[in-house]
Amino acid sequence: MKMKTLSSAAAITLAMTMLTGCAGSDSSSAGVVSGADGNAAETEAAVVTAAVDSEEEEAIKAMSSLEMIRAMGNGTNLGNTLEAYNHQGYIGGGNPDGYETGWGQPYTTAEMIQGMKNAGFDTIRIPVAWTNGMHFETGDYTIDERLMNRVETVVNYALDADMYVIINDHWDGGWWGMFGSEDMAVREQGLEMYKSMWTQIGENFKDYSYKLIFESANEELGDRLNDKEITGSEGVLKTDECYETANMINSEFVKLIRSQGGNNADRFLLIAGYNTDIEKTCDERFKMPEDTADSKLLLSVHYYTPWDYCGTESVDHWGSPKNYEEQNGLFKQLSKFSEQGYGVVIGEYAVMKKNGGIKPDTDKFYSNLLDNCDLYDFCPVLWDCSNFYKRVSNTTSDETLAELFLSRRYENEKGKDTETVKSEAQARLDESLAGASDELMASIDLPPSDDMAIAWIMYASSDYGISYSVGDKYDPTNCTTGVKAENVQITGEGTYTVSLDFSESGMAKGVSFSALGISNGELLFPGYIYTIDEILINGEPYEMAAKGYTSSDDDKCTRVNLYNGWVKDVPAGARVADGDLTGCSAQIMTLTENKVIKNLSVTFTVTAP
Repeated sequence: MKMKTLSSAAAITLAMTMLTGCAGSDSSSAGVVSGADGNAAETEAAVVTAAVDSEEEEAIKAMSSLEMIRAMGNGTNLGNTLEAYNHQGYIGGGNPDGYETGWGQPYTTAEMIQGMKNAGFDTIRIPVAWTNGMHFETGDYTIDERLMNRVETVVNYALDADMYVIINDHWDGGWWGMFGSEDMAVREQGLEMYKSMWTQIGENFKDYSYKLIFESANEELGDRLNDKEITGSEGVLKTDECYETANMINSEFVKLIRSQGGNNADRFLLIAGYNTDIEKTCDERFKMPEDTADSKLLLSVHYYTPWDYCGTESVDHWGSPKNYEEQNGLFKQLSKFSEQGYGVVIGEYAVMKKNGGIKPDTDKFYSNLLDNCDLYDFCPVLWDCSNFYKRVSNTTSDETLAELFLSRRYENEKGKDTETVKSEAQARLDESLAGASDELMASIDLPPSDDMAIAWIMYASSDYGISYSVGDKYDPTNCTTGVKAENVQITGEGTYTVSLDFSESGMAKGVSFSALGISNGELLFPGYIYTIDEILINGEPYEMAAKGYTSSDDDKCTRVNLYNGWVKDVPAGARVADGDLTGCSAQIMTLTENKVIKNLSVTFTVTAP
């Protein structure tokens, strides 16, 4: 089954607006042209539509990589659907046409895809597990026609909805680990299968619209070339070799598709970055492949940073100045590729929650990400498995996010020149960061000061997901969003209490590092001793495993280590009230990752030397 979906209004608009540097449309789709015979009226309609389609195709074909990215607008994924893995079911005689419901998603319909378009998404990424229809263990890499037809049907739904479409091979049971096998024959088989797979996919779709984009891989081109799911043992590639192999695979992908002719000779191709990780892809060892087509390569990376917020239940909030600066900095780093003329696709980004709900501050995270994409000419593609767009009911789950995505569709930006889009995005980014800084500073009772000694608890959870002002510099803004601190000014001898409350930040598990810190302690109260009297965890007294001691690493900040795994021996210059350092340790509070901390308080006594 090979259908070309045609949108007359989109084609006319695109052909005309290309003359002024703009492209695309949000118009509704028209009919489907097939190879079937029909009456004279149907034949005439097909000829007219095909002519309009030809104009649209020529306009897209003439785009550069960066122009294509702008036309792709705002995107979403058909997540956990055609990549739902059931290879064992297939080799057991199953029909791959029905596997897409295996990971909890409904069978895809044209209505669902059109609903995604109506929700503000101009591009759809359709991940696929092609070995769901392949007996590759026997060396037979033929893709079952039923799977190919089903993927084609869904692709046609998306083209008919006037969307840009991305298809790939997505994790697919981890067969990519064949490339890292110690056995060279297994590596050769992996490359043979990869080439065979894309030979069949490419040939099947080579006459399809230029709106269809092939993606070389998912997250596997990198460290996961050593995966053991299929081979049974960890791969042997070193990091440099993983980079070399990833580059080789991407290069073979481009050469193979280009050799097929048809629209594949100059189709836009999406190249998977190393691990699809921004920093690792920006490493000089990652190379974009050479291409015989001019300006037709796009780069794919994913964005789930910080993972503790985006992918786990341990952090519930986002939006500190540190959060904004991290995201803005990584996207700026990635912009080196757009500066080189490569369009960049953020192929996946999301804030995920196990129960399918929407985490607090998701709108802040998404809005800032979309602003960065506008600033640097990236195409954002939301990872969604009916969390935001509910496919069964064809509704959206959050009004704020719905308005955000609708506001960022291509239709709303195509009339603006590029510099206007960028300047507006930069203004929003600056405003968001400034607002976060102002909001945080307003909540801080004791800001840093050279004239005060301020006591606080340095803390990092066992998974580093929750933290508060770790380091000898007192910085109450350097914390996980939602952490509430009660810090105190030291004015001389006496008893004081400091505390941390994690109930609004997520789930603090155990401890990887913690200390009582006193900013300017060595300068304003030299030689003073700080004795831990009581530690409360979740309101209950904690039995200390050893006696603490007072020390300083920088001769400015005084500290008492609560848990510091890097310090094995009591350092020179350590001091305690009774002068006896016997039994003292830097690990007086030992908490496993299984211990959930809702609040932590430390009461201590300050004595003069």
